[in-house]
Amino acid sequence: MKNLNKETPQEATAATPADSTPHQPIGDWVIAKNNQFIAFNKPAGIPVQADKTGDKPLLQLAEIYTKSKLFLVHRLDRPASGVVVFAKTKTMVGSLGDQFKERSVHKTYLAVVKDLPKEQEGTLRHFLQKDGKSNRSGVSDDEALGDLSELKYRVLASSDNYHLLEVQLITGRHHQIRAQLAAIGCPIKGDVKYGARRGNRDRSIHLHAWKLGFRHPVSGEQVALVAALPDDPVWNAFSEAIAKPNDDVQH
Repeated sequence: MKNLNKETPQEATAATPADSTPHQPIGDWVIAKNNQFIAFNKPAGIPVQADKTGDKPLLQLAEIYTKSKLFLVHRLDRPASGVVVFAKTKTMVGSLGDQFKERSVHKTYLAVVKDLPKEQEGTLRHFLQKDGKSNRSGVSDDEALGDLSELKYRVLASSDNYHLLEVQLITGRHHQIRAQLAAIGCPIKGDVKYGARRGNRDRSIHLHAWKLGFRHPVSGEQVALVAALPDDPVWNAFSEAIAKPNDDVQH
């Protein structure tokens, strides 16, 4: 397993809507960095890449922090939090791009929902079609009406008001987890776009990209990245349920 340690943070800072501190060093978000890539624990509310709001995206902030050109290799919804990796080299771009296409990248998410799924664990299989105007993905059981979208989930814990799900993505579609969980009557907490009864005060949703595992393009070793949960009462209530070793990437 690669030993990936953070380096000394530089001076880049950003406003973080999901954090009570108005400005925070970008270096505090770094999970791991080496010559091939840099990985961040993105706060909810920060876009990964530029969008119509004009807010400074994580990619731009990361380039300020590293003082170098970085390459986007995957995405994470703005209101979600968790692992985001940027490539530093074309070798890494090509390797990760191939691994995503081959579905050999292991992606584990955590989601908090109000309503308990009928089954404690299962595989969801739908066909999703993105609607660019509404920025939503519609769900269908008809393969003629969208792209095949699959995920596995299991219930990890329950509190008086909410339930914690672990989600393994098999495919990687636009808003896939949000749309598929909503389709079985379990919209993510705060996700009013997909049917949650009320939004979170900071406009976040309780969806967290928890773990990301992939093959290092040079050494060939398996890299395991883990993003700590955001600090809020709901996530904190489930902290014991996810207390696992950091190299435990679900396959």
